[in-house]
Amino acid sequence: MIAAGLRFRGAWRLWAPVIGLVVGSAIGGFVFGIYDAASVVDAAWVGLPPVAHVGFDLGFGPAFWALLPAFVFVTLVGAMDTLGDTIAVQRVSWRRPRAIDFRSVQGALFADGLGNLLSGLAGTVPNSTYAMSISIAELTGVAARVVGVCVGIVFVVLAFLPKFTAAIVAIPGPVVAAFYIVLVALLFVFGMKIVLQDGLDQRKSLIVGMGFLLGVAFQLDWIFPEYLQGAWGELLGNGMTVGGFTVIVLTLFDDLTASRRVRLRVALNADAYPKVDEMLSRFAAGKKWNEEMTARVRAVGEETLLLLRDGEQAQPRDDRHMLLMARADGDAAVLEFIAVTDETNIEDQMAVLKDRPGALQVEEEVSLRLLRHYASSVRHHQFHDTDVVTVRVEPVASL
Repeated sequence: MIAAGLRFRGAWRLWAPVIGLVVGSAIGGFVFGIYDAASVVDAAWVGLPPVAHVGFDLGFGPAFWALLPAFVFVTLVGAMDTLGDTIAVQRVSWRRPRAIDFRSVQGALFADGLGNLLSGLAGTVPNSTYAMSISIAELTGVAARVVGVCVGIVFVVLAFLPKFTAAIVAIPGPVVAAFYIVLVALLFVFGMKIVLQDGLDQRKSLIVGMGFLLGVAFQLDWIFPEYLQGAWGELLGNGMTVGGFTVIVLTLFDDLTASRRVRLRVALNADAYPKVDEMLSRFAAGKKWNEEMTARVRAVGEETLLLLRDGEQAQPRDDRHMLLMARADGDAAVLEFIAVTDETNIEDQMAVLKDRPGALQVEEEVSLRLLRHYASSVRHHQFHDTDVVTVRVEPVASL
């Protein structure tokens, strides 16, 4: 599989995972005799999958309340896993870098929660997203939704074809392990790309490093394994759970102990600029920044407001408001604009401005160029009915 992924191009690259599994199973069966061909021969060609229901237990006894916190925690970690997988699969699916569409992330979280609810009602194991599909998309270069739909249909059909299912289940464990090694290696590198994309400062490095180290340490029983027995041992023995919980706790601590935010809520119209400019001027004066830094912060506020107003003018509404939050991060300023706009993403517009100059309207292009000049980073997260634009402004000496 590694050789196929390195050397194959075009259509052959698409079949690299399948070729790896087939060749590995053939070698395991003919050379080492570890492929269970007997189970494949004994399986029927067509049949119904076994159906059973364990029933409902609505008794909320001591055992239920004892297990509830662990299940809630695991559910939250699973949701975070779905969040990360959805972000990563968007990164790998687009040929050109684009801003993450958090509306799709919201949809994935809703689907994950609904799937878990239905799984509980059916008495089966919970559903979840699988990060291995990200590695498959990276390896094959295929990320079309229609392929995912077709794969789902194939899985449904295989449920009624026991012989084909038995052929897959009989794949030797060492072959599956080698297959997963390749996928995990690709997934690790791709995850690091996402982490490094926005840059790593001292705080982010500490959070990521501690999450990774503690996750590996608990997974390999490096930290007090004799004290982690029973339910807690099962829970904390999962590196993803411990690493995810560590990242959540450290991120919350960093956010709660950050400098106090200055807030302003205004209507998203032409009268908003004087209020925004006054608020940012007072904010900069309170931080005792020099005139140049103050001018940069005010300019960023003006240009971002103009871009948000352009989106508002496309679909004018009288009830649209904007919440502006400003805080200091060392010598830098971090401004968050929360509003409801149109489908346009400022990050994507700035990418278009870089790749295809002249593709935007003149007024819009001027605002984008000024924003790119004054801001050190711009992140536009689009949710359903809410847009969050985060702009970081650093002093000239730090750029």
